[in-house]
Amino acid sequence: MYAPRVFVSMLGALAVFAVATYWLSGSLSGTLIKTVICAILLQAGYFGGVLYLVWKESKERNGAKRTAGRAEEAEKLHVPPFNSSEPFNR
Repeated sequence: MYAPRVFVSMLGALAVFAVATYWLSGSLSGTLIKTVICAILLQAGYFGGVLYLVWKESKERNGAKRTAGRAEEAEKLHVPPFNSSEPFNR
């Protein structure tokens, strides 16, 4: 999520919302109030999206640390030699 692009898109959406609201209601003060509420909701959604991306990245990093720790533990385990009829397992 590239922030400047999000803000420009948000301003464009707010402008379209304001024009549509004014055209439907004909009230400038009502349009202003509704547009401010819409801007707050858009910002809350953007903030929630950023929080979700941070949480997802944190979850992936913690998962990578756990699997790395498990791989190190697996390397430390002693594996006894197998008696087999294969030619390379002598």
